[in-house]
Amino acid sequence: MIETERIKQLRQLLHEYNHNYYVLNMPTVTDCEFDDLMHELQQLEEKHPELYDSNSPTQRVGSDLTQGFAQVEHKYPMLSLANTYNEQDVQDWYESVKRGLEGEEFEVCCEMKYDGLSISLTYENGRLVRGVTRGDGVYGDDVTTNVKTIRCIPLVLNENVAYPEAFEIRGEILMPWSVFDDLNAKREAAEEPLFANPRNAASGTLKSQDPRLVADRHLDCYLYYLLGETLPSDGHYENLAEAAKWGFKISQGMRKVKTLQEIYDFINYWDAERKNLPVATDGIVLKVNSIRQQQHLGYTAKSPRWAIAYKFKAEQAVTRLESVSFQVGRTGAVTPVANMDAVRLAGTMVKRATLNNEDFIKNLGLHIGDYVYVEKGGEIIPKIVGVDVTKRSAEAQPVEFVDCCPECGTPLVRYEGEAAYYCPNDTGCPPQIKGRIEHFIARKAMNIDSLGPETVDDYYRRGLIHNIADLYCIQVQDINGSGNRERSARKIVSSIEASKQVPFERVVFALGIRFVGETSARQLARHFKTMEALQNASLQQLMEVDGVGEVIAKSIVAYFHNPANMAIVNRLRDYGLQMQLSSEQIASATNKLEGKSIVISGVFSKHSRDEYKAMIEQNGGKNVGSISSKTSFILAGENMGPSKLQKAEKLGVQIIDEDTFLSMLE
Repeated sequence: MIETERIKQLRQLLHEYNHNYYVLNMPTVTDCEFDDLMHELQQLEEKHPELYDSNSPTQRVGSDLTQGFAQVEHKYPMLSLANTYNEQDVQDWYESVKRGLEGEEFEVCCEMKYDGLSISLTYENGRLVRGVTRGDGVYGDDVTTNVKTIRCIPLVLNENVAYPEAFEIRGEILMPWSVFDDLNAKREAAEEPLFANPRNAASGTLKSQDPRLVADRHLDCYLYYLLGETLPSDGHYENLAEAAKWGFKISQGMRKVKTLQEIYDFINYWDAERKNLPVATDGIVLKVNSIRQQQHLGYTAKSPRWAIAYKFKAEQAVTRLESVSFQVGRTGAVTPVANMDAVRLAGTMVKRATLNNEDFIKNLGLHIGDYVYVEKGGEIIPKIVGVDVTKRSAEAQPVEFVDCCPECGTPLVRYEGEAAYYCPNDTGCPPQIKGRIEHFIARKAMNIDSLGPETVDDYYRRGLIHNIADLYCIQVQDINGSGNRERSARKIVSSIEASKQVPFERVVFALGIRFVGETSARQLARHFKTMEALQNASLQQLMEVDGVGEVIAKSIVAYFHNPANMAIVNRLRDYGLQMQLSSEQIASATNKLEGKSIVISGVFSKHSRDEYKAMIEQNGGKNVGSISSKTSFILAGENMGPSKLQKAEKLGVQIIDEDTFLSMLE
């Protein structure tokens, strides 16, 4: 057989075998046979680079060349659904559809609400051309390269069936429970941070810059909505049935109904049965089946009138409290953690839950050995919501909060107005030291993106770094190990060197001064203009800065009065970090917006939201998140939230567009 024909045959066979295995769950060849065919195809493609095809089965393994994601505008906006939590709300929606259709009969398609990452897939002439995340509903990230590694997503559609020349199909990318459990077990063994839930794991995986990692994580995808100019049918349910013939993985749990009682029956069945599904779900989606009727019903500003999501109540379980441990965070805050007998909850084995703070423990009246009620807030974070005191033994002892830091032994303090206890030993407590280094390298601080928490921990344990200033002493030979990691070592050292150009306000934030967030750091930098002026500022001078109260001011004074901190700041100055505002920033600063509180809302075309926030502060204004009678005006882009618009009109707050705003600054 001619090699070019064999390449074509192999591609077709492997696409078919992938579909049988990942979509139909009915493998027709052994893994060994599949791997042999894949290897043969890889060899033939290497011999014939002129026959390269981005949708070949060999491309699913991914490469490591992706450098960030492009922003793509959705052809059809990806709106969110209105949520409901009880049968009365479902009835209200059903009746509103009735009124909207003026008595015309209608059907409702009942579907599972999968708990993953929304994706939009575009096909042209039967080939996948683009995969885009939901993003903000108007723009999303182009993750096509990563999407191609997900085996159940067809790269090329079945040639033996008819499908539209161009269409978009939407769905949810998920990490199956089995994959999630296995991934967390491996991370735990490697002493790496665990993923909180499959949704976070799937989202983090799909946004990875390394498609090989995506391929290795074995993500899944269920498709639930078809869009296009020439769809097969007016029925949503019928269109998905056709899409299944084309090769897409469609939920087998869908049902088309007509009555309210049938909707209730569907909800009640899956409220229990969902626990047996291989992937996470958090509710039911109800859609008017007819696309013509959907178009007639239309949309609100945020969601379609023809669809609604019913959210399941949080699943609850009872288990025994074994002990309480205490964790120390970057800021020194000590968080109590409940260690419990493992219990299955919302699909995962749960054995730890946060207890927030001492007040939370006292309000629960928690004792060691208690049987506690545990549920997942939003199906994500385990939390204890109650205690079964009838099962408490007479010998049970109440949980006592620790007096000293569990890591370094320093007596804890509780600041006025704070619920948490803190370890004040910020220069000698290991979790705080490592946490501050992790904070220092973060994207919104020094943006040393070549480092991560695992690397920081490794360098700390090896004695390479003891504080943030030590990062600037690292040499390639220090981290090259056995000599086979020179490329990554050079990248890390180069990234650390590049961070010396990070602006002064981010250097202030990166120091990790307790209670000084991104906004207050920016305000402090622009008020004092130099690190020297900031470190010499009195309590009263600090409190003159907008947004800086007594607690923040005292924390700043304490930070700069600590000799160890001053030694670090002086070293950073010597290494060449930016210790003052640039001359351009000082020259461009004005008071044109002085005294004005401004809310930003919507999507903009000329500058990003962050850029507009920076302009407001550069010109003496104040960014605020919510509208009140004190709001000076709203800078509004496209798709401004309807609730904000309504509140602005009610309070008589002025709304201006970006052209008007920019003219104010000229």
